Amino acid sequence: MATTGTNETSDSGAGVADGDQVEVTVLMPCLNEAETLAICVTKAVSSLRELGVHGEVVVSDNGSTDGSQEIAIANGARVVNAPIRGYGGALMAGIENARGTYVIMADADDSYDLSNLSPFIEKLRAGNDVVMGNRFTGGIAPGAMPPLHKYLGNPVLSWLGRTLFNLRGVKDFHCGIRGFHRGRIRALRLCMPGMEFASELVVRASLANYSMVEVPTTLRPDGRSRAPHLRTWRDGWRHLRFLMVFAPRKILVWPGALLTTAGLIGTSTLTIGPVSLASLTFDVSALVYTCLAVLVGVQLFLVGGCAKLYGHTEGLISDNQLDWWAKWLKLERCVVVGAVLIIAGIAGTSFALSKWGNANFGNLDPRDMMRLVVPSATSIALGVVIWCAGLFASLLTLRRVRTPVTSASATPVSTDATLV
Repeated sequence: MATTGTNETSDSGAGVADGDQVEVTVLMPCLNEAETLAICVTKAVSSLRELGVHGEVVVSDNGSTDGSQEIAIANGARVVNAPIRGYGGALMAGIENARGTYVIMADADDSYDLSNLSPFIEKLRAGNDVVMGNRFTGGIAPGAMPPLHKYLGNPVLSWLGRTLFNLRGVKDFHCGIRGFHRGRIRALRLCMPGMEFASELVVRASLANYSMVEVPTTLRPDGRSRAPHLRTWRDGWRHLRFLMVFAPRKILVWPGALLTTAGLIGTSTLTIGPVSLASLTFDVSALVYTCLAVLVGVQLFLVGGCAKLYGHTEGLISDNQLDWWAKWLKLERCVVVGAVLIIAGIAGTSFALSKWGNANFGNLDPRDMMRLVVPSATSIALGVVIWCAGLFASLLTLRRVRTPVTSASATPVSTDATLV
């Protein structure tokens, strides 16, 4: 997780002392939630007390100007200032400063049932690393979720997430209430500051083979009079972009390999002569597109490899095939392969020019010439593409020493919290 600082202060009075072992932290990101924050904190405190759980409520404030911080403190929560703006930034600061073994995060808009934390706590105590809420099985009250989110956005993004990351047990990918083992999630070093943090948590946990289950939860219309912070198209695109970036094998590598293979088969066949299938004859026009398939396929394949190397270099993903990618995208190897392709392309072009010269630069059969010129031009282009990919990969894998930089700390606003 991106470093956001830690609190080294001790609590007094009714607060949770530094030496106390807190089992559960209920964490709420907050930005101007004065209308609903008090009821959310009260519900969470009451739920922990009724369950006999030693816990705390933490409000991670993102720069509220409506008195949210004072309301949180007055109702028994501990407040920290999140130095990084955004939904993810607030949650990262809250997780870093939480004292509980487990963290249950939920929005502070009174849309989730914070009075019923028992299902999450039970599953966490059973040893699960992540416990997701499922609004579709628990019940969505009328008006609680826009139809576009309910019937398109959430189902499509959840299906895509399950397909790309084999998350068969997660049906509601973007539920706002979820619990997790704090130490396990901190070990992932999550870093997305915006709404896509919700996707990052699930995806990174899946890639790390963390155990993940769902429990039913309800969703009701939030209690705010203003519009929500969520922006349908902007935040939907952020989630979609994140899912695609973290699945380069299925999005780029495999399609690239298939396209390249099909293109090579078509190109090698059509270079010899026309091909007839039933009543259809494929000739030089089809050759242009098979060469295009090779060029596009190789680029997809190489970009996917670079994406894997980048993700590994930044500590975002791990892959047991990374040694293979590092070996084959090594700059020296790419220079040699690219040079061979460029020389082959120049040789083919020279042969075509010589044939033209032997005909005193007169008219030639265009189909015969295209069978030489198109593959030769494609070979030159591929050589340049592979050179560029090797150079880019070498930049991604340069060994470097990063000087530790102290980031801004998540500043405690209050050091007292109700001991539950």
